[in-house]
Amino acid sequence: MTIARTAYSAFSGWIDPPADVRAPLAENLACSVVVIGGGLAGMATALRLAEHGVDTVLLEAEFCGYGSGSRNAGQLASAPGGDIQLLDLLYRKRMPALIRMTENAAAHVEELIEARGIDCDYEATGNVFAAVSRGQLGRTRRIAKVLRRAGAQVAEGDARELGIPHGFLGGMREVNGGILNPGKFLRGLRTAVLGSSVRVFEQSKVTDVVRDGDDVVVETPGGIVRAGTVVLATNANAGEWDITPKRLSSPMWVTEAETEPIDPERLAALGWTSRSGLVTQHNIMENYRLTARNTIVFGVRRIERAVDYPLPERTPAPSVVAELADAFHRRFPPLADVAVAKAWGGWIGITATWLPVAGTVGGNVYYSLACNGHGLAQATYIGSLIADRIATGNTPDDLATVWADEPRFGRAVGLIMGRLGVRAAWALDRFNDAVNGSMRTARRRYADAACRPR
Repeated sequence: MTIARTAYSAFSGWIDPPADVRAPLAENLACSVVVIGGGLAGMATALRLAEHGVDTVLLEAEFCGYGSGSRNAGQLASAPGGDIQLLDLLYRKRMPALIRMTENAAAHVEELIEARGIDCDYEATGNVFAAVSRGQLGRTRRIAKVLRRAGAQVAEGDARELGIPHGFLGGMREVNGGILNPGKFLRGLRTAVLGSSVRVFEQSKVTDVVRDGDDVVVETPGGIVRAGTVVLATNANAGEWDITPKRLSSPMWVTEAETEPIDPERLAALGWTSRSGLVTQHNIMENYRLTARNTIVFGVRRIERAVDYPLPERTPAPSVVAELADAFHRRFPPLADVAVAKAWGGWIGITATWLPVAGTVGGNVYYSLACNGHGLAQATYIGSLIADRIATGNTPDDLATVWADEPRFGRAVGLIMGRLGVRAAWALDRFNDAVNGSMRTARRRYADAACRPR
């Protein structure tokens, strides 16, 4: 699989930047609520506040939909992100409520797509925890047991039963959720926000957030916004200001790539009849999914930890794209001649608790980080729930599931997801891949020898 002609994007491969980027803030304003960040959480929060009739200003450093919400693989998950076995070990009593929240999050996005008429190529296919080895197959069975015990809807099977490509042994499907074009979804959300009562200022990077009496003042190069309530909806960028809770998340850079268009007959020969998105069970996952434009989007496999804030603008490293292409070849041998057309990446946040998290600082500075790899559904949903809490004064049950009364977070994830920890996880994945590859080769040679005439 060649990467010689790959186009590297500083934005996303899913969609081009909008042609109507809004002007930056150029005056001092006052409002009831100011939302910082025009991504999944920020736009969902602002849109829901507008539905409640709340005077809202939204500030975005680039343009709404610029960040990781438009750059992911577009798999709408209905299960929690991260290591589900570890979550069950740490939070077993909370798992039923967490599963209820994550399945409701996927349903919320489906309802939002329909209600707003967002054309984002959504397919309700579910997503498969796919196994590339017998060890991973055992892991999917254990995860399925955890999820069923917590009330999730899942289905197990081999590759044929799940309708996934022949290069995978089988696994477990999340029944709810599916696949979509995340760039088009975020663009649809942006259209809805721009058409609402929300005052939107793009190209307006927030330089500081400070308290002034009972209000909070948000500073930008062109002006300030004074508000009674502020919502920090900046995902992996949440550590830029002193007012943000410490150790809220570990920012990680992930890479995605897309093949050139593939002949439909060649795609059909893969046996991918379900069109479900796939996530392997490595320590650092690989993801694969079909698109409406007859390509395959795939990514992750290697993650890179940020050193400090502000997070740097960057494009994918060719060496990482080459490694992804090699993995693609191993999973899809019949498509070894297909080229990588595009590559892009983005910063995601891994929370300090391994859980989606939301809360307040001082009662009127809200924050949320609902990603851990599954923000497409959960960041959107939790943003809407935060808006409901602000507007009504009541905390919805699903928001209470992830609410942090005291914004204090430990160092465990920061240590595990540090450079040495990430490197060790990657090395263990590669060792297991090599062992499993050797075992498959030995089995093939044994089978060939057994079939030779004597």
